[in-house]
Amino acid sequence: MITPGSSFKDNLQRLPSIESVERIELVDKSGLIVALIENQPGKQGSLAVYQYLKGCFGMLDANAARHGLEIFGEHTADARNRPGAHPNIDRLIDITNGAEPLAVTVVARPVR
Repeated sequence: MITPGSSFKDNLQRLPSIESVERIELVDKSGLIVALIENQPGKQGSLAVYQYLKGCFGMLDANAARHGLEIFGEHTADARNRPGAHPNIDRLIDITNGAEPLAVTVVARPVR
């Protein structure tokens, strides 16, 4: 369970594995992919959060975005103080401020 006030590191340990995920696609209401989060170093924390939000909320709306900001913990404050430094957190902030909700598509890694 994610608890408000927990560190991002602690919250990340509570999220489902991303081992089978290749990427996440964020899709606007017209069906256009507006962002990708790849399963690669430096993006895996965001990938885990967005996968979790998809599982809990089905899409990235204001409720999901607020919860995501709690999960990102101390990184949320840093993102608010340095816009552009954390684009995957900035996106959640934008949605909580009224930006359009996004669909989340989890793309699995090919089975080998």
